[in-house]
Amino acid sequence: DYSRARLTRWIKEGHVQVDGRHLRPRDAVHGGEEVVLEAEQEVETTWRAQDIPLDIVFEDEAVLVINKPAGLVVHPGAGNMDGTLSNALLHYDPALEQVPRAGVVHRLDKDTSGLLVVARTLMARKSLVEQLQARDFEREYLALAVGLMTAGGTVEAPIGRHPTHRLRQAVVPGGREAITHYRVEERFRAHTLLRVKLETGRTHQIRVHMAYLKYPLVGDPVYGGRLRIPAGATPGLDAALRVFKRQALHAERLGFEHPISGESVSWQVPLPVDMAALVDACREDSESV
Repeated sequence: DYSRARLTRWIKEGHVQVDGRHLRPRDAVHGGEEVVLEAEQEVETTWRAQDIPLDIVFEDEAVLVINKPAGLVVHPGAGNMDGTLSNALLHYDPALEQVPRAGVVHRLDKDTSGLLVVARTLMARKSLVEQLQARDFEREYLALAVGLMTAGGTVEAPIGRHPTHRLRQAVVPGGREAITHYRVEERFRAHTLLRVKLETGRTHQIRVHMAYLKYPLVGDPVYGGRLRIPAGATPGLDAALRVFKRQALHAERLGFEHPISGESVSWQVPLPVDMAALVDACREDSESV
């Protein structure tokens, strides 16, 4: 729940004991040790509040459900120190300063649109994190893939950092367990609209797994390869593919157990305008044959 830098600092300052001993950050652990952390809780962030519009789908005293637009980074980081969703959340609800990571418990990539949940209290955050770890969250995405897929399936392939491209993820031996379920929602002449369900939540998981299957997402700047215009494409599809500059991925549905009521709750949001136009262009291209 805390950054690697903060945990490293706590270890160096002697706030962490492993089986009663103080260790250095580089010391190995082998599993089964008792780890004790004694440190004062700090305000998680010095991120500044910024008045950035939010598309709030639902809110109560425990959670906010946000429909994130493509192009909005979730957390400040190198190259994006402000103008992020977290800056917007701190402006909307200053009390989120007291919740780690401004209440965000799961992420969407900058150029992925759709639903994510924000915990407004520490209790709500604990509940949501536990549900994520138990794989009780429902997360469904719509994705437009390059190529014709004949059937759905499940990808079980471990994901870790790419061995040579350090900013990329890849399917690698010894990576973290990653499970993606997918089914065909609609087939077009040269593309497939997929409904994808995450069982785990690794960085870039859907994008990596679809590229691993040789059906990368349309527009993906990292895993998609070169722009591919199908032979005989209508002018509308040709134009739509050329102007679509992000991965065609949208977090359409989100569900979980409400932290206070215990009831199962879920939300669904339609495709944003840019991706809807792309799907329409694929459909019109298919109907023109």
